[in-house]
Amino acid sequence: MAPFYIEQEKFLLSVDCIILGFKKGKLYLLISKRKFEPLKNQDTLMGGFLRSDENLEDTVSRVLYEYTGIKDVYMEQVGTYGSIHRDEGERVISVAYYALINLELFDEELCKKHNARWEELDKVGKLIFDHNQMLEDTIEILRRKAATQPLGFNLLPEKFTLPQLQSLYEAIYQTTLDKRNFRKRILEMDILEKQGDKDKSTSKRGAFYYKFNKEKYDQLLQKGYYFSL
Repeated sequence: MAPFYIEQEKFLLSVDCIILGFKKGKLYLLISKRKFEPLKNQDTLMGGFLRSDENLEDTVSRVLYEYTGIKDVYMEQVGTYGSIHRDEGERVISVAYYALINLELFDEELCKKHNARWEELDKVGKLIFDHNQMLEDTIEILRRKAATQPLGFNLLPEKFTLPQLQSLYEAIYQTTLDKRNFRKRILEMDILEKQGDKDKSTSKRGAFYYKFNKEKYDQLLQKGYYFSL
């Protein structure tokens, strides 16, 4: 490597991942106990350091797969965190990403491997460094974008019911939505495919399953259509 920047200081670059899942009407955050000092055994987000042979997105994908066992996870950058004293061990600049996963695909054995757990979002306590700020920033972004982009479907299984979909958005916005208005609005978008089978786990009558038609949504998007709740 040519010594073009030999006089410049060197810093560590890490990624921290805010991994969110949804089940039984609640949002969950994947956290673990930190395995090394400083702040060993305290609650932390999932993360890792950038390797010399990786692009930034490669590092994020590696970390997400390592902790979830899922490939092609929906992820988006939250921001860069570089306060001088944010990490007690070294000068570390972190780029945070949030990821939305379908918990039906999650490998539960990885929780044992990484001493991790799913914590209800409203019960998350003190995290190391500035990880709580990363989480707050993520929720703000999610709430802003979920109303204009179909991000929520990444948190659901391939087939879902309208009550499940409504409970997801109620969890995101921490409010109760009117059932009739919600269903009318979501069905008018014409981006859901009604299935022939029902979920009868909560009632004898049951609720029909639906699937999100991403291909149709992308086609509508090209014509100027946009998602709106």
